[in-house]
Amino acid sequence: MKIMVVGGGGREHAIIKKLRMSSKVSQIFALPGNGGIAKDATCVDIGAKDIEKIVEFAKNNAIDYAVVAPDDPLVLGAVDALEEVGIPCFGPRKNAAIIEGSKVFSKDLMKKYGIPTAEYEVFDDAAKALEYLKTAPIPTVIKADGLALGKGVIIATTRNEAEDAVKEIMENKKFGKSGDKIVIEEFLTGPEVSVLSFTDSKTVVPMISSMDHKRARDNDTGLNTGGMGTVAPNPYYTDEVAKECMEKIFLPTIKAMNAEGRPFKGCLYFGLMLTPKGPKVIEYNCRFGDPETQVVLPLLESDLLEIMESVTNETLDASKVKFSDKNACCVIMASDGYPESYKKGFEISICDSVADSVYVAGAAIKDGKTVTDGGRVLGVTAVSDTLEDAIAQAYGKVERVSFENAYYRRDIGKAALRAKEK
Repeated sequence: MKIMVVGGGGREHAIIKKLRMSSKVSQIFALPGNGGIAKDATCVDIGAKDIEKIVEFAKNNAIDYAVVAPDDPLVLGAVDALEEVGIPCFGPRKNAAIIEGSKVFSKDLMKKYGIPTAEYEVFDDAAKALEYLKTAPIPTVIKADGLALGKGVIIATTRNEAEDAVKEIMENKKFGKSGDKIVIEEFLTGPEVSVLSFTDSKTVVPMISSMDHKRARDNDTGLNTGGMGTVAPNPYYTDEVAKECMEKIFLPTIKAMNAEGRPFKGCLYFGLMLTPKGPKVIEYNCRFGDPETQVVLPLLESDLLEIMESVTNETLDASKVKFSDKNACCVIMASDGYPESYKKGFEISICDSVADSVYVAGAAIKDGKTVTDGGRVLGVTAVSDTLEDAIAQAYGKVERVSFENAYYRRDIGKAALRAKEK
């Protein structure tokens, strides 16, 4: 089968590496891919949001199956457009991708169907939002309604910070039209857990849980990023918690989307907070997470393409989805200065012995060499029987990858090890 994967980051590289293991796959195209993905797929210079050209390419190249991985093309309706010309896809249609595309939609959905989440208020007027903040509990969380490259969420620890956030989003249009509406919500406390799940709108199969590390610097300091590393499974996500999440969050969400006439098929990501009052939803994503995918898919033992096809065909209940009981750790190597300003264009050197464990996010080909071309450059993953060993191996592999101005956190997984000791 000829496969097309839309996207060009570390998540897409992880998906492509896993798809290559399927005996059914003959060729993989990545649109647009990147300089690192080019070693595992044929990269095509078509942007992930250029839906017209994506459809044209798929038709002209007799693509048998498409995987639309990033949020933007899903929210824009890439799956709808491909299905219209007869190309089966993995990913939700536009009317279901709204679960990530609009924070207001997802919060209202949870409220309507009794799915546990933080208390919240919605505003489309900055003056009214600022008036509300005069008496709102602090800290508070302020979210732009639409997509904002994962940066549209601000945790305000003072009233001034909260007011500045509202002004930045609504008045200064920091995130463009994504900030026309905002959600101001209760600040929740507790361990965070990421759970990706396969769903065909009827059956939900959660993948291995994971723990993300969002802050740029060690000990969870510095600015929020797209993620500096992950471990799986998440030690806080016990069998008891998983059962509660399935009963109160996962299945109710799928049923709610069906009731709204928006059946969700694809990968539904649950961002959870394990509060003293039980698990609550912080956010939904309509796709695989990044860098969670880089630890979850290496633990998948089943054929990813077969699972994806069963999601498309609504036969997930009959599909075998098996994960190993091992542990995984991914360390993100970034350009120093990320997520603010950083230099790029430096040659990346990856030892052959670790190449299979490296998922490239930001790279280009220049004069025949692979060079850095982004803030988060690549992720290095290790799988082992114990979490301690997976972490040690991941950092050992990091030593065999190099580029000028490389930066990475040195404490990925430490919080998970502490949790295991309790």
